[in-house]
Amino acid sequence: MTNIDINSKVRLFTLANSLTEKALDQLEANLDLNLCRAEVTKTEEKDYYAQFEANFRKEAQAMGKHYEVFYCLEKSIRSLIIELMVEKFSANWWNEKVREDIKKNVSDNMAKDADSGYTQRSEEKIDYTTFGELSEIVTSNWEAFEDLFKSKRAFQKIMASLNLLRGPIAHCCPLAEDEIVRLDITVKDWFRLMD
Repeated sequence: MTNIDINSKVRLFTLANSLTEKALDQLEANLDLNLCRAEVTKTEEKDYYAQFEANFRKEAQAMGKHYEVFYCLEKSIRSLIIELMVEKFSANWWNEKVREDIKKNVSDNMAKDADSGYTQRSEEKIDYTTFGELSEIVTSNWEAFEDLFKSKRAFQKIMASLNLLRGPIAHCCPLAEDEIVRLDITVKDWFRLMD
C-alpha cells in the first residue's frame, strides 16, 4: 500500500468519523438524549439549584455557551477600544475624546454602583458604558480605528446587530434558533471586519 493510499484512507476515516459525530449530535438534540459520548465534568451545585424548575436549568445550560461567547467578545471589544484610543490619543483619551453625555451616564452608573454597597463592577470607566455608547466612542474617534476596521458603516451595522442580540442573552431569555445562527454569523462578521 502506498503513502497516497494510506493518506486517502485516513482522510476518509476522519471524514466518516466527523459525519457520524455530527449525526449523533443531531440525534441527541432531536430526541433530547445524552449518549454520554463527551466527557462530562461534574460541577458542584449549590443546594438550592435543584429547586429551580428543570426547564429553566436546561435553558440556562443551553444559553451558557452564548453568554460565554458574548462575554468574551464584549470584553475584547472594550479592551481593543482602550488599546487603540491610548495609542492614538494618549492615556487621557477618556477625558479628551468621549462625549459629555456618555461621561455623565458612566459617572451616574458608577455612583449607583458605589451606593449599592456591593463590590464595584470595575475600575475602568469604559466598563460602565452601554454597547451603543461603545459604538459611539469608536465612530466619533474613527481615526483611531480606521486602520483596523475595513468600513465605518460595516462596523456600525455589526455593532447594532450585536446590541440587539445582546438583549436576550443579558436579560435571561432564550435565543430563538434563528438568533443563534445570527449570533454566530455576526461574530464571524466582527472578525472578518478586521481581516
